[in-house]
Amino acid sequence: MIATVLISLVALIHVYIVLLEMVWWDTPRGRKAFGTTAEFAAATKVLAANQGLYNGFLVAGLVWGLWLGEAGFAVKVFFLACVIVAGLYGAATASTRILYVQALPAALALAALIARI
Repeated sequence: MIATVLISLVALIHVYIVLLEMVWWDTPRGRKAFGTTAEFAAATKVLAANQGLYNGFLVAGLVWGLWLGEAGFAVKVFFLACVIVAGLYGAATASTRILYVQALPAALALAALIARI
């Protein structure tokens, strides 16, 4: 039960990230979230949308795993691991904030899933 709630939270976080990167990238909300200027946001809008699409695949995988229930254990482990790796890479290369926003929630969800709680 706890694992399901945490996995759902990770998926919702990534839905928000998808919206930030694909829809709101060049809006005040998106620029504030990523600390960008209007000029930078305009110049990188297509790149951000591409990145958002990849985050959408993470959402799809997590939702798929949840939909499968117990049979989706391996799917959930795989997609949570993907989120953790992406979060670690993002923290190392872009902003340490990504560690807390993406990697930590996914790590907690993975731990709960493995512990079967």
